[in-house]
Amino acid sequence: MSTEEGADGGWPGRSAGRLDGVDRAIIAELLRDGRISVRALAERVHISRANAYARLTRLTDDGVIAGFSVELAPEKAGLGTSAYVSVTIEQNSWRAVSARLQDIRYVEHFAMVGGDYDVLVLVRAPDNAALRRVVLERIQDIPGVRATRTWLVFDEARGRGADWDRAASEVRNAD
Repeated sequence: MSTEEGADGGWPGRSAGRLDGVDRAIIAELLRDGRISVRALAERVHISRANAYARLTRLTDDGVIAGFSVELAPEKAGLGTSAYVSVTIEQNSWRAVSARLQDIRYVEHFAMVGGDYDVLVLVRAPDNAALRRVVLERIQDIPGVRATRTWLVFDEARGRGADWDRAASEVRNAD
């Protein structure tokens, strides 16, 4: 599969719907400030408030915008220990394992992955003792879990992510 961007700004071979420059500008602004008012959003992307409402509704209804949330600083919120836990599961147990992982306190995110392990779990806990309980008493206790391996996180940083700002600046410069 090619890694070059298609002419429409999307990736070749992907089934995601088309987003125009205004949609991308809206996404860039929301990623920068999720609390922005619709009026201010419309001003920043140079569209009417009614158009901004309509586009936000469409982007949300289409599932492009999956929700709005707060980004916490884990350590400042009392979650000083973070770890990635790789989980090996029995074949065909993903649904049951997934349902149980969703109910475990301190499990922030998990994904089924390809490779040497089946599931990768991000755990954010107050301390090592809580992390130990999550891994040894909760995750390893799930029927279908065969093995786990834990990596402590010493430091974290955010990556660049998609280049939404490029599309936003293109919309601003078109005026």
